[in-house]
Amino acid sequence: MSPVNTPEHDASDEAQKPSCRRFLQSAAAAAAVTAAPLAHAQQQPAAATPASTPVPPAAVPVRLTINGHSYELQVEARTTLLDALREYAELTGTKKGCDRGQCGACTVIASGRRINSCLTLAVMHDGESITTVEGLAPDGDTLSPLQRAFIEKDAFQCGYCTPGQLCSATSLIAEYRAGDASAVTADVRFRPAQLSDDEIRERMSGNICRCDAYPNIVAAVKSIASGNA
Repeated sequence: MSPVNTPEHDASDEAQKPSCRRFLQSAAAAAAVTAAPLAHAQQQPAAATPASTPVPPAAVPVRLTINGHSYELQVEARTTLLDALREYAELTGTKKGCDRGQCGACTVIASGRRINSCLTLAVMHDGESITTVEGLAPDGDTLSPLQRAFIEKDAFQCGYCTPGQLCSATSLIAEYRAGDASAVTADVRFRPAQLSDDEIRERMSGNICRCDAYPNIVAAVKSIASGNA
């Protein structure tokens, strides 16, 4: 059976209705007041951050004697010797291969020792003498004996690694004649009687030829080291 509405029930329900309406109205008003500042803040454009002009690193002077000529280069302290030679001294014979010291294309001779120029900073060689492939020939018209041997023995193909190969081989022969041993030298107390193929391969192992001209490179170096060229 449905409940019977009595006068007492009707009066109680009527008394509660205005209270419920007032509660809902108050809650809605409070929500609107709370949301208004947030909505206003979201509509405001973000304050523009003033753009800062980057300050370039200061250049430092580096004095080098490259292939017998004096250079004073203004370079950043982080500039590698390879980039100093190519970009500042404009001697592009030295090649950038892997730029990680793995291929040997960037080999130059610094103060008589062959190095990977991509692994050292120009500022570290201030005052030193550097020889690049452009400086191997005694003059602009005459090739060095090793350069001629590379041509005669066909010791290159694409030629990209050749400048590094030539610098490395030039230094190799000087090291051998000075009595330096290698990892395959039978008795490191004495210089090998001659540069064997194994000696040359070991001493040239830091220079990669992707065209695989290794047999001809070994032949070219051996012909000069043995005095047969």
